[in-house]
Amino acid sequence: MPYIDGFVAAVPTANKQKFIDHARLGDPVFIEQGATRVVECWEDDVPDGKITDFRRTVQAKPDESVVFSWIEWPDKPTRDAGMKKMMDDPRMSPENNPMPFDGKRLIYGGFVPTLELGDGATPSSYVDGFILAAPTKDKAAFTDYATTFDTIFMGFGATRIIEGWGDDVPRGTQTDFYRAVEAKDDETVAFSWVEWPDKATRDAGMQKMMEDPRMDPSNKDNPPMPFDGQRMVFGGFTPVVELRG
Repeated sequence: MPYIDGFVAAVPTANKQKFIDHARLGDPVFIEQGATRVVECWEDDVPDGKITDFRRTVQAKPDESVVFSWIEWPDKPTRDAGMKKMMDDPRMSPENNPMPFDGKRLIYGGFVPTLELGDGATPSSYVDGFILAAPTKDKAAFTDYATTFDTIFMGFGATRIIEGWGDDVPRGTQTDFYRAVEAKDDETVAFSWVEWPDKATRDAGMQKMMEDPRMDPSNKDNPPMPFDGQRMVFGGFTPVVELRG
């Protein structure tokens, strides 16, 4: 079964090229260790929220931009072995490849896809990222809900969608995925994204989604949202680095 490592970071906006250079040096290590794809995305359309939002997840400062990234692995054993080996690779050492952002505010974790639509064979030029907390007991309901509505996204031009269910999500001392969505003890964090061929298709697709009666929560014929939508984090990003194995 495929496995996903998800990351969110706050990077000084002035360090965008340094971040790209850092990723281009370090990300090939993941590919060499068995990852099938690595994607690094830079903030483009990241709104402020009333309760949670991407900027709060990583305590982003006014002069920082949010980065949404993920690594795709063929399975968890390959991921576990790869992560262990990459720690010893000199390209990952702070001395050889200094981190151009505050690593203490980086949030990360491992996720098992509960839904995968599209094969990701074509590189995307725009990504919508999501983080949410769903009741652990409602995993099946979450997957059913995602299947229903993600199919609508695909119909409006999305090329790939992954819904990742928290599996190996560590607690952090300063930030983590749980705090990002104010997750409760009986909830699991989900990390998801929607890929689009370009921003224009995404903007048009999102507009159609808002107008589609199948998305209207007040319509009693539509399935209820099996999580607290007010604590969902979302935003639009532009890929700046993409590597494939």
